[in-house]
Amino acid sequence: MSTVITQPFFQHALLAGTFIALACGLVGYFLVLRTQIFTGDALSHVAFTGAMAALAGGYDLRLGLFAATIGVGLLIGGLGRKGRADDVVIGSVFAWILGLGAFFLTVYTTSRSGAQGGAGTSVLFGSIFGLHGDQTATAIAVAGVICLCVLLIARPLVFATLDESVAAARGVPVRSLSLAFLALVGATAGEATQAVGSLLLLGLLAAPAGAAIRLTDRPFRALALSAALAVAEMWGGLLLSAAAPKLPPSFAIMATATAVYAATFLVRPARTGRPVPA
Repeated sequence: MSTVITQPFFQHALLAGTFIALACGLVGYFLVLRTQIFTGDALSHVAFTGAMAALAGGYDLRLGLFAATIGVGLLIGGLGRKGRADDVVIGSVFAWILGLGAFFLTVYTTSRSGAQGGAGTSVLFGSIFGLHGDQTATAIAVAGVICLCVLLIARPLVFATLDESVAAARGVPVRSLSLAFLALVGATAGEATQAVGSLLLLGLLAAPAGAAIRLTDRPFRALALSAALAVAEMWGGLLLSAAAPKLPPSFAIMATATAVYAATFLVRPARTGRPVPA
């Protein structure tokens, strides 16, 4: 295991994974608080469709990832009420996106898969151990910007989430704030897909935040705890995968996140209602 930890591929994974996990923890907290987990699930499938569309067209898959997830996130918010995603809208977009994903996958596998035969699998299940230096630097930069943006809008977003009507009356731009948040969710989905894959993305968004909300009622304490748990779970998963090479890193990360969330049921019982403002 010590030999693996010193390898460049593991260090790249650790660096990129840390920042990706921070972004997922921060964004995921608001997804759970705003009961918009279905949005995260939909965008995970959008990430796959966007990546397949880019690959089918001969472009960098990251272009498709970010263009699709951010664009569809804004579309979902724009069609919803006051910029908030509506389940009916999400379900309709979901079905449409899955159909497009199947189409682009067929185009890619029949015409271009010879160049990057494993690209489709890496999008579905992640390839965090396959990141090279430039990809790691890009992941750190993108995730860092996402974290900064979330922290900048955190206070008014908490206000708008807990009492939307009062926030609007006090001059908080509720709709613009919601759209900005959904754009951040899209960017996070696009970035995290490279680490854990589109199929497992929802776990990294939901599990740390769910555990944090179970452990504290304080919004900003829960926000920090969600980010810390996400990073710890990322590290734990990568170390577990290094210790047991037969375990794929994406599975190890999700297994660690699930175990931590399950452990919160032993710490204190589930609560009803939303957290109170700090």
